[in-house]
Amino acid sequence: MAVLSAGTAHAQAPQSSFGHYQPAATYDGMASSSRYVEMRDGVKLAIRVDRPTRNGQPVDGRFPVIWHHTLSISQQTADGAGERVSDYRRIQELTRYGYVVVQVARRGNGQSTGVRRGYHDRNEAQDAFDMTQWLASQPWSDGKVGVYGCSNTGDAAMHVMTMRPPALKAVFAGCFSWNKYDAFRRGGIFAQWGTGPTRTIEDDMKVSPVDGDENKVILRQAAEEHQLSTPLYDMWKQLPYRDSWSSLVASRFWAEGSASSYADQIRLGGVPLYIQGGWNDELRDQAFIAHANIPGSRVVIGPWKHCNSDDFALLEEMHRFYDRYLKGIETGVEKDAPIHYFTVNAAPGTEWRATTDWPLRQTQMRAFFLDGAKLSAAAGRGKPVTFTANYDVKCPDAGSGSQVQPCHVAGNGVSMAGAVLPADTEVTGNAIADLWISADQPDANVFAYLEDVGPDGAVHVVTEGRLKASLRKEAPSPWKMPAGVPWHRAYKEDAQPLKPGEAVRLHFDMMPTSWVFRKGHRMQITVTGSDHRERARDIATPPRITVYFDRAHASSVALPVIPAKGG
Repeated sequence: MAVLSAGTAHAQAPQSSFGHYQPAATYDGMASSSRYVEMRDGVKLAIRVDRPTRNGQPVDGRFPVIWHHTLSISQQTADGAGERVSDYRRIQELTRYGYVVVQVARRGNGQSTGVRRGYHDRNEAQDAFDMTQWLASQPWSDGKVGVYGCSNTGDAAMHVMTMRPPALKAVFAGCFSWNKYDAFRRGGIFAQWGTGPTRTIEDDMKVSPVDGDENKVILRQAAEEHQLSTPLYDMWKQLPYRDSWSSLVASRFWAEGSASSYADQIRLGGVPLYIQGGWNDELRDQAFIAHANIPGSRVVIGPWKHCNSDDFALLEEMHRFYDRYLKGIETGVEKDAPIHYFTVNAAPGTEWRATTDWPLRQTQMRAFFLDGAKLSAAAGRGKPVTFTANYDVKCPDAGSGSQVQPCHVAGNGVSMAGAVLPADTEVTGNAIADLWISADQPDANVFAYLEDVGPDGAVHVVTEGRLKASLRKEAPSPWKMPAGVPWHRAYKEDAQPLKPGEAVRLHFDMMPTSWVFRKGHRMQITVTGSDHRERARDIATPPRITVYFDRAHASSVALPVIPAKGG
C-alpha cells in the first residue's frame, strides 16, 4: 500500500457552507480493531481504532485522528429500531474521507480497568493528555489529533483542552457543562437528570471484549474493579453548595470537575472549539457561557433535545470543521459568524440566523409585571398569592433521562398570562425573573417558566429558571456571563434562611431561547415550588410559598424582545 499523508484525500476544497459539506469519499469503508493501552499507573484503557480501507483492506497511511473519551468502546451506531441515527454515532463514517476514528473507554468504565474516582476528575484529564499524545505517535497517525463528544463525553472533550496536549488541534463538544454546579445544581436545586453511570458486574460483562480477550478475563477484572467506583448519585447529594466538600472523593468536586476552573489553560491552548447546544436541552446556557470565555469558539444551537440534531446535517458541519483544522482545507468555517441559532416559529426559510454577538445587539429587555392573575405593563397591582409546593407533580408525557422536558401542570403554583398578541413577537436570549416571595419554612425551591398559550388554551413551556431561596445572594461571576444575567456564588456561608412571612427578592435568569410567539397567542409566566424532575429533595415538608405583587414588592419578568424589522 502507498503511504498517504494527511490532506491527500482532498486536492481542492469542495463546496462548503454552514450545514452543507459533501466532499467525495476517497476510501470505501473502515476496518476496526481494539486493544488495551496501559496508563502511567497500570490502568488499562480499552480503545477501538477505525481506519480507512480500500477494497476491504486498511490503507497503510498516516491520517488525522479524531477520538472520543467515552464510557465503552462498544459504541452503538443507532438509537433504536426505526429511529434516526445520532450524528455523534455516525462519526466513524469520516474514515471514508481520510480520518482514523478512535473510541477510548474512560477508566472505571466499559472495557477499561481501574476505578472511576469522580466524574471528569484530574485522573481522567491526565489520561486524556496521555492518550492524545499516544494517538499522535502511532504509525497510522499524521500527528494531528481532534476530539469530539456530547453530554458526559462533551465534558470529557473540554477536559482534554484543559491539559493542553501539543497534538490537539480541534475539539467539537456538545451539551456539556462549563461549570458543574451551575449545570447539575442549577439555582442550588437538585432537579437535573444526569448523575452519571451506575452499572453492575453483570451489566459490564455484557459489553464486547477487547480483541484478544475473547474469554473476558480482563473484562471480568475490569467489571469487578468498577464496583469500587464512587457512587455518583451519593456524591452529588453531598454537595449542596458550590464549595461543598465530598468525603467520597476528598475534594470540592464542583470545582475540580468543572472546565471553568481551568479557563486560563483552555485559553492558553488556543485550540479551535465548536460547541453544539439545543433549545430543549437543560445545558443550553452552558454553551453561551463557554463561548463568552473561550476566544474563537463557535456555537450552533437548534430546536433540539440533548445531543440531538434532528434533520440538521451536524455530521457535515463537524466534517467541515475538522477538515479545516486537521487537514488545512479552506472550508470557510472560520469566516462564518461565530454563532448560528435557530428561531422557533420564525417564517419558513428564516429560522437559521447568524450573529457575532450574544445577547443580540438589537435586544430590548421589556419588563412584564405580575399581579397574581395576569401580566401587566404596570407594577404593584396585585394581592399576594399563596400556594403549597406540590411534591406529587407528574408529567407523564415529558420523556425521561437526558431527553426529559419541563411541562405545565394546571393548578401547580400560580400562572399569569398576558394579553392576546396583536403580532408575532420574537424573544431571543435570557429572560430575567425578579420575584418577591416568602415561605413558612427556612427554605423553598422556586421555579419560573415562560410559556406560550395558544388560542385553544394549549400551554407549551418555552424556557425556565429556578433558584433555592436561601441561596439568593448575588455576587460577581468569576467568569464572563451574558450581559444582564445574575450569578449566585452559593457558598455555604452565603445561605440566608427565610423567616416566616418575610418577603425576599429572588433574582435569577431563565435559560436562553429563541422563540416567536405567534399572533393570537399569549405569553404566560408560571411560578411553582416544585418540578417533576427534582431528585433527593432536601426540603422534607412541602413549603407554603407566597408570591408578592404590590408596589413595594413588584414581581416581574424581563423578556429579551427582538424588535420586528421596520419597527
